[in-house]
Amino acid sequence: MAHSHEHAHLASALDLDAELVGGYLDDAAAAITRSLGRTPQRIVDLGAGTGTGTEALARHFDRAQVVAVDSSPEMIARVGERARAGGFESRTTTLVADLDDGLPPLGSPDVIWAAMSLHHVADPAALLRQAAAALAPDGVVAIVEMAGLPRFAPDADTALGTLEARCHAAASGAGWEAIVDWTDTLDAADYDVLYRDTIHVARTGPSESVARYAVHWFSQFRHRLADDLSGSELASLDRLIAPTDPASLHRRADLTMTAGRLLWVAKPAV
Repeated sequence: MAHSHEHAHLASALDLDAELVGGYLDDAAAAITRSLGRTPQRIVDLGAGTGTGTEALARHFDRAQVVAVDSSPEMIARVGERARAGGFESRTTTLVADLDDGLPPLGSPDVIWAAMSLHHVADPAALLRQAAAALAPDGVVAIVEMAGLPRFAPDADTALGTLEARCHAAASGAGWEAIVDWTDTLDAADYDVLYRDTIHVARTGPSESVARYAVHWFSQFRHRLADDLSGSELASLDRLIAPTDPASLHRRADLTMTAGRLLWVAKPAV
């Protein structure tokens, strides 16, 4: 039961992230089209999660076949549900596979998409070499990573802004805020990078979703950085994430959100 609860919590967080930050997917799809030089007919989503990328790619490229790959049967089931609800089930194939065991048969895709998934692989360069062999002629890989942690304080000079900055510093010191740069790995795997950019996303105005997303991240700070923050900082975090506390993030109407995604589009070197 605990395992199922963890998957449900992760799926909820992924869907919330997609709701608020998923606007970058349109920019990414446009960059893929420019780099590929044609409309893709077959796309693979590696580490598909709940299927946010799968759905965005299927909608943007509305004639393409999309293959969603994830190691979690629970996540893949959600991708299937999303495809049925969204009306693109006939163009979607789902595969349960552990990428550390190598790529499953993919059917010569034009695009291999890996959003926030490549850093979970034990040997990314080896996987990228396998991807190069699997791609259709002149096919591309598209890799997405977070460009740092999201921020929610409307003003850095407030108590919330100071605490948020402290949490970000502690997260960096703990090694879990590091921005992953795949440029050298792509070069080592014999790819030419065709496109690299940072896509910024901002949300302002009262939003229940922004508040929930802020609670998710401040809860992560509270539980994962407990040994790195002071007692008073932990007490402040407890109040921020408590639904009924007067200081709760749930009750604030002034929260904003700024986030970013790093995007690489690359093709195997000739």
